[in-house]
Amino acid sequence: MSAHHSSYLYAILHLKCPRCRKGFLFRTSNPYNLKHTLDMHEHCPVCGQKTELETGFWYGTGYVSYALSVALSAFNLAWYWIFFGISWKDNSILYWLLTNAAIVLVAMPYLMRLSRVLYLSFFVHYDPHETPHLPLRDHNLPG
Repeated sequence: MSAHHSSYLYAILHLKCPRCRKGFLFRTSNPYNLKHTLDMHEHCPVCGQKTELETGFWYGTGYVSYALSVALSAFNLAWYWIFFGISWKDNSILYWLLTNAAIVLVAMPYLMRLSRVLYLSFFVHYDPHETPHLPLRDHNLPG
């Protein structure tokens, strides 16, 4: 495997497990399938890392998603200002607001997934040498 496949940035942007950086955490690869945008595996398919660490764990992703949206808006303001300019004297600020709203709206399904992976990576750290944490079976159940 090449070095970039195990980098933190690569794993985060490709929505991979923060522990093994190999397993895809979402059930579907398309974030724009809106009925299933946030459907995640309960455990990483490669290393078995649990994705929802506790009940209500994902509430914190709202803050991460908000920060990502603000960062994207700041980036949009910078490139719009450089290429078109922004002034209070004309309607350019309104045009930027509409352009920014459209870009953020289109990017939101991916940003929501990205915020989950980022938030999980705050609590789960990369460990390529640890044995897999496959879900334990209940030995009292048949099968």
